[in-house]
Amino acid sequence: MTANQWKLLGITLVLLGFWATEGVLHDVDTTTSTIVAIALMLLPRLGVMGWKESQRGFPWGTVLLFAVGIAMGAALLKTEAAPWLARLIVDSLGLANATAFAIFMLLALFLIVIHLGFASATGLASTMIPIIISVMQAVQTPGINPIGMTMLLQFVVSIGFILPVNSPQGMLAYGTDTFDIKDYVRTGLVLTAAAIALLVVFALTYWPWMGYMTLPAR
Repeated sequence: MTANQWKLLGITLVLLGFWATEGVLHDVDTTTSTIVAIALMLLPRLGVMGWKESQRGFPWGTVLLFAVGIAMGAALLKTEAAPWLARLIVDSLGLANATAFAIFMLLALFLIVIHLGFASATGLASTMIPIIISVMQAVQTPGINPIGMTMLLQFVVSIGFILPVNSPQGMLAYGTDTFDIKDYVRTGLVLTAAAIALLVVFALTYWPWMGYMTLPAR
């Protein structure tokens, strides 16, 4: 290993330590510790790369996509758009008295489609899960399990395979310029179709058996 690689390893281990002990051994939040670590990596002589080198090798477009996705999610939460959008979803899709399976599949497809505009599952979850909770509270279907349905739809949030911008790992991979976006979309559509098929199977069998979608009759 080169000297710069040893420096990078040391900075990374210290940063992971700060992340893992936040709120236990110190009060430094992850944002602050990450910014300090990046600053150390770019310091003259002490760092692992120069500014020009970072400009050439760093996918700044990825950072901008992350920033836009997080900012959009924060704006929707701060403006209290969740209850309004929840009422709109319930009224538009006719979910007020629908079956548990219909509610789950419609909301799952809604999350998969809207994921196309989010840069990460975390950003989508922070924005949409409050809306999903509001939708579950507005549904009048007897016997539905709102907590279990919310948990299952939180799982659906991870289904973002169609565009590189739907996940951090997809954007990082696309930044290597080793494949075309058409290749990504073709593969992503197949994976999404397989994921939807599995959702249908589990929503009709295992999840109802476990009581995640409907509460057991008394």
